[in-house]
Amino acid sequence: MSLSDAFANARERAAIDRLLGFLTVLPPEKRAADSAITGKTLVFTGTLEKMTRAEAKARAEALGAHVAGSVSAKTDLLIAGPGAGSKAKKAAELGIKVIDEDEWLAIAQG
Repeated sequence: MSLSDAFANARERAAIDRLLGFLTVLPPEKRAADSAITGKTLVFTGTLEKMTRAEAKARAEALGAHVAGSVSAKTDLLIAGPGAGSKAKKAAELGIKVIDEDEWLAIAQG
């Protein structure tokens, strides 16, 4: 309700419109229909050093993947950074492919 109230209020709407004058609003990225990870379930673990976890998740989803928070038999790929612990161990036990951040970046850049 707060958001709709802000847009309905003339003063708030004018402030939002002024702010938009300083921003470049980009359209959302289209989801890839045929990437190497389309339809796959990914899990990130450890420290990502070259992108934030939110950026990695957004990129994976833009490529058509699902990002999960834990490793299970449904996990297709684990991206493991430094400090990967129990998730990496469980992935190894389940025979899930594990890659490092550099390999992830190669996939993420298409």
